[in-house]
Amino acid sequence: MYPQRVLSGMRPTGALHLGHYHGVLKNWVRLQSEYECLFFVADWHALTTHYTEPQIISENVWEMVIDWLAAGVDPAQATLFIQSRVPEHAELHLLLSMCTPLGWLERVPSYKDQQDKLSDRDLSTYGFLGYPLLQSADILIYRAAHVPVGEDQVPHVELTREVARRFNHLYGREPEFEEKALLAAKKLGSKRAKLYSELRDRYQEQGDDNAIEQARAMLQEAQNLTMDDRERLFGYLEGGRRLILVEPHALLTQASRMPGLDGQKMSKSYNNTIALREEPDSIVQKMRKMPTDPARVRRADVGNPDRCPVWQLHEVYSDDPCRDWVQKGCTTAAIGCLECKQPLIDAVLSEQKIFLERAKPYEDDPDLLRSIVADGSEKAREMAKQTMRDVREAMGLDYN
Repeated sequence: MYPQRVLSGMRPTGALHLGHYHGVLKNWVRLQSEYECLFFVADWHALTTHYTEPQIISENVWEMVIDWLAAGVDPAQATLFIQSRVPEHAELHLLLSMCTPLGWLERVPSYKDQQDKLSDRDLSTYGFLGYPLLQSADILIYRAAHVPVGEDQVPHVELTREVARRFNHLYGREPEFEEKALLAAKKLGSKRAKLYSELRDRYQEQGDDNAIEQARAMLQEAQNLTMDDRERLFGYLEGGRRLILVEPHALLTQASRMPGLDGQKMSKSYNNTIALREEPDSIVQKMRKMPTDPARVRRADVGNPDRCPVWQLHEVYSDDPCRDWVQKGCTTAAIGCLECKQPLIDAVLSEQKIFLERAKPYEDDPDLLRSIVADGSEKAREMAKQTMRDVREAMGLDYN
């Protein structure tokens, strides 16, 4: 129906660290060569928890985009933009809020979880309750087919699918819809029109999921359909309504728990991070001070890597020969803890060197950075305007 778009965003609430790189950004770099990707700075989302300190957001927006570019996100392959530069996000959020049941928002698992975790903040606001619906608007306005998420975020994508389904049910009615859909099918040519009809019958009569996927692929490849005709044919496959908003799918990302310097998950909350563009001397100092197996009090004491935070980093950065060396050296006391840490220090510094080199042009020329974001925001807004045109028309709000 639409290009296989991927949408993802990050909130600019602090400096990015290696946990963000290994958990999210490496995946973005991979996806940008496989799909049409849109990556956005979720500055409005940051306000849902940091509305009393907006200066934190403004301080981090540009540094975060530089971190993305340093990690290998390519503006020639992906569209980078700032959420608040595309006001259509807010318009769609408002219109969706008119028809989204309150209970749908209250049952999102992260709603109660975040209230408990951030108990020091007053989160009894509509913005916090409504942020999953704003997320839905972010996705639906670009008709994104895929949203890369971890398992804990799947409920947000499911909510988005329900919101899209309800909107299409309420506003996808069109006078003489079936007649228009059948006329559109004729544009496929007699052979493909017949196949479309057969696949539709198989899906509606037998619940054949393979049939509807085959039909969707055929419509996706059809070159001679207008956008309106394509929407009608997709809607006609499933029933008698035009599909205005596209139901996205969760693109599950492989779980990546980047350990921090103390063995816990790397997080600002634990003060155990290495920033994406940290000074080499600072990195060396932090890693040399990392805690190790408490059983190794003296150099001659044998250790157990499974009890050592340093080993967890070896599992991320080291190859098999190096890990074998660590296992044997630690369990026999053949190597000391500082020796064990040195390959990791070298690996992290080598990784950081690439980040710093990629970041330098944007640090030296802020106008270059702002130009990339301005171009991306303009491109994203054009896509958003197309969706809002269809939304307003479906809701009868396109009057003059």
